Amino acid sequence: MKSLLAKYSNQLNKTNCYSWGILLVRLVMGLAFVYHGWGKIQTPFSWMPPEAPIPGFLQGLAALSEFGGGLGLVLGLLVPLGTLGMFFTMTVATLFHVTHGDPFVGMAAPTYELPLLYLVLTIFILLNGPGKFSADYKIFSR
Repeated sequence: MKSLLAKYSNQLNKTNCYSWGILLVRLVMGLAFVYHGWGKIQTPFSWMPPEAPIPGFLQGLAALSEFGGGLGLVLGLLVPLGTLGMFFTMTVATLFHVTHGDPFVGMAAPTYELPLLYLVLTIFILLNGPGKFSADYKIFSR
């Protein structure tokens, strides 16, 4: 556990330029996730139609990862935990759209470009940490 915290602390010690960039990504992505998760967190176990193949428990986890993970990104708090939930949620969302034959880019039909973009940004934040302008930096960088 100690070496895991040491590695996380090293990720947090990035340059200011990097930290400003990651802050912008975190804020925009976090606010988007809070917005998308707000309606879902109101009815977390039944936000999908009744005929949806996703059980209520997994719908609740998705609602929590979007809303709670979004808040975590905005605050820069518990970012690895929040982005891990977002990673699984966006992986399922991307695969759902791909298996339904949705195009990468389209005008009127559903597409998988947005969940894929969120998935890639989530992986980026997971690998690079939240930057210096985060609550995690203040808590874990000793």
